[in-house]
Amino acid sequence: MRIKLPGNFGNREVVMIDKAFWKDRKVFLTGHTGFKGSWLSIMLHSLGAKILGYAQEPITQPNMFNICSLPKVIPTIYGDIMDYQKIEKSIIDFEPEIVFHLAAQPLVRQSYLKPVETYAVNIMGTINLLDALTKITSIKSIVNITSDKVYENKEWVWGYRESDTLGGYDPYSTSKACSELITASYRKSFFAENKVGVATARAGNVIGGGDWSVGRIVPDCINALSKNEDIIIRNPKSIRPWQHVIEPLFGYIILAERLYINEQKYSGSWNFGPRNCDVVTVDQLVEKLIQHWGYGEYQIDSDNFMHEATILRLDCSKSFYQLGWSPLWDINKSISKVVQWSKAYLENKDDMFQFTLDQIQDYYIDSNIGVEMSDNIKDKKKK
Repeated sequence: MRIKLPGNFGNREVVMIDKAFWKDRKVFLTGHTGFKGSWLSIMLHSLGAKILGYAQEPITQPNMFNICSLPKVIPTIYGDIMDYQKIEKSIIDFEPEIVFHLAAQPLVRQSYLKPVETYAVNIMGTINLLDALTKITSIKSIVNITSDKVYENKEWVWGYRESDTLGGYDPYSTSKACSELITASYRKSFFAENKVGVATARAGNVIGGGDWSVGRIVPDCINALSKNEDIIIRNPKSIRPWQHVIEPLFGYIILAERLYINEQKYSGSWNFGPRNCDVVTVDQLVEKLIQHWGYGEYQIDSDNFMHEATILRLDCSKSFYQLGWSPLWDINKSISKVVQWSKAYLENKDDMFQFTLDQIQDYYIDSNIGVEMSDNIKDKKKK
């Protein structure tokens, strides 16, 4: 079956996630207590995967992990990715088939304040995990989530491709570039001979409900708007590949499944980003968010001390043509979903786990090409 998708891409085979494949599949997930990890946990849980999470306690208050009652849903080992003995024992005892690695120091601003910690966690944490995984025979598929900032930024107006030079200016970006090189080394040195699929995933700037990270533009906006305060932004003309968090997570799941089936074909690096028309400036993003929220004002921070790239785009042709993945929600739809989630939380919605799951199901419905839908999703679509 071939379909025409919106945006700058042409026709291609439709993408499918095999729900039967994920049923009771043993998945080890690091960093699952964070914003992105919480969303991925819920998606994998909805597919029937048997998950074990390994992470530190959530670092923000509030946080999505607890708001969605995930401690009751996802079996969790609380530990530091730097604790080699603990992560090794956790992996050997669980014997996972698939691993998603999200544990990291994920913030550019924080990397300037704590560069040594950033390098330690993002580099040695990756080494600890990969080395521990060499001790088991059950592993078939490994996806290391890095960043779109791993590229040596040359302020190009076109998107970076997976074959472009790795680099990075700030400690966060360079630490993630190092994580890429380490992953490639372990893939060639240890995993290839055992036919284990190993890939890195480089996503754009993700947005979504449930993010309270300090120094990220959307959480800062939501925090200000909820208090009826002016939004303070830095680098208003910086261009970023904004996308709803579900978009790349959907891609990661597809990638992990393909790696399991054909490790030689799908091992390597993969970009997951929005369409070119949805790559907007910081001030455009803020203006759209204010519009969807219903009110608000913003001011420019003139004391910003950080170096940040002005233009950052991703070329996702490889993921489109070889994985069958493509972005679905445009920038306005993505922002509307963020606002809906945030307002539901602020209005004391009783079950934010179900609200989050409903948004994931909306994505499947809108795609018309996602997972085999359960009866309750089909009923929703009929309405």
